[in-house]
Amino acid sequence: MSDQPAAGFFRDGVHILPLRVYYEDTDFTGIVYHANYLRYFERGRSEFLRLLDALHSEDLGDGAAAAWTIVRVEIEYLKPARVDDALEVHTTYTRATGARLFASQVVKREGVDLVKGIVQAACLTPNGRPVRIPAPIREKLVGHVSTSVTR
Repeated sequence: MSDQPAAGFFRDGVHILPLRVYYEDTDFTGIVYHANYLRYFERGRSEFLRLLDALHSEDLGDGAAAAWTIVRVEIEYLKPARVDDALEVHTTYTRATGARLFASQVVKREGVDLVKGIVQAACLTPNGRPVRIPAPIREKLVGHVSTSVTR
């Protein structure tokens, strides 16, 4: 048995992260609080990269670690999730250009779409300036991005 937490898995080019809804994720009615889906999306994107060994701490080449910030999020709430539900976060990176990485994400319960999102992230230097996605991360993304990775 691994001492590492589950990072999900790839199926047909999509990263799937299973997760459980806990009481702390819900509002007083037992329904997942809307902002928590952004947390689920974040976990999905992070674990996708972790499985590729493309870590958030990737060196920019000068000893400084790259940082990521969310530039844009579009989210559509279709159906609620409730406490104790077993969910899956499906993540597909659709494009990588310059400093930006684009993801399409869906939270599902038993194959049914509950929440859909499109997320755009930018890679930054530690002082907050946009910087090209580090070459080691770009190389690891090739073949895992549904359209293109601009080098």
